[in-house]
Amino acid sequence: MLRKPLIEICPHYSQTISLDLRSSLSQEQLAADPDMTEGELPYTKILNRLLPEDIRVLAWRPAPPDLSARFQCKQRTYKYFFPRGDLNVQVMNSAARFIVGTHDFRNFCKMDVANGVVSFIRSIVSAQVSVMSRDPHMSADSGDTSGTEDPRRGSSLVPIGLVSRSGVPGYDMCVLTLVGHAFLWHQVRCIMGLLLLVGQGKEEADVVQELLDVDSHPRKPQYSMASELPLNLFHCEYEQGTQWYMNQECLTQVVRTLQSTWTKLYVKASMVRAMLLDLESSLETPVSEQTSCLLQGVRSKVYQPLLKRPTCGELESGQLWSVWFSCGIVLAYDLLSVFPGSLETRIEHYVKRQRLEVMETEDQSSLSAVSSDCPGAVPP
Repeated sequence: MLRKPLIEICPHYSQTISLDLRSSLSQEQLAADPDMTEGELPYTKILNRLLPEDIRVLAWRPAPPDLSARFQCKQRTYKYFFPRGDLNVQVMNSAARFIVGTHDFRNFCKMDVANGVVSFIRSIVSAQVSVMSRDPHMSADSGDTSGTEDPRRGSSLVPIGLVSRSGVPGYDMCVLTLVGHAFLWHQVRCIMGLLLLVGQGKEEADVVQELLDVDSHPRKPQYSMASELPLNLFHCEYEQGTQWYMNQECLTQVVRTLQSTWTKLYVKASMVRAMLLDLESSLETPVSEQTSCLLQGVRSKVYQPLLKRPTCGELESGQLWSVWFSCGIVLAYDLLSVFPGSLETRIEHYVKRQRLEVMETEDQSSLSAVSSDCPGAVPP
């Protein structure tokens, strides 16, 4: 007999999948009680034995046969972890508040028109930037550096007074927490990319509000997304209120594995932190570049304000440009495939290429685009 359990897995923390698995219960038992679990196979134990060590099953629960873990998720929580560095966390939090509510997020994502996504209206329940943990007091000799000498320089590794009991603020760990019903492609990373610019003082907090006004700014300005490394799908919620079933033996093993991972990573982080404490004490001008690696792309010497940058829509559909390659060959490209234009231009482009079908609705002024690669699909 087959049944469909909802499985909570831990590649980052708490992601959910639904799949059909063999059941030890009879068809009559499941028909009488679809939520029956007594005498069922130990799914968490079996799957954890088969999966790689960096993917762990945390719990499972019965689910209807037609449930989709992706499309029937009621609410998602994303977390993006980052060090404070030279960022103004309070200003970042003020900017994040502008995205709460229902908005058109076309300027905060990578458009996926080719797959039928032509509506970019999404709802954000909450958005908060906060300090997660403070930099601990660290020294070369358990907080007392008066007798710790550096044989190379004959001075204390960490001069007294350099590190306060609260640590160095630049090494505080912060987190952006976003709660919403559904998210667009790269939406969280685009939001974080803008918040990093705000936190660095390169943009005002209200630039987020400006970009949410698609009437004034119908085309996305060119800017870099934040790195994917700190992004975490932290929690998923579903309508069904069935209880999650955990195997204590498996849960204990997962905790042990995570503790082992934490130990290895924190030991390495502490070693690097000790090096930084030593080296930073010799700097004449302090450096706070902890977050610079989180923004992708090449950083220009002269910063150009976001709203003054070129936008996607400045390239016309079908416009041909000559591109020089290092071999000296000139080729003509339809730049829309490389530098896509506005939403309307993209829809027109993919309709011409028969990647999208435009279906007229009862309201003649409303059009829906459906991906030809996915029959029956509707815009989210």
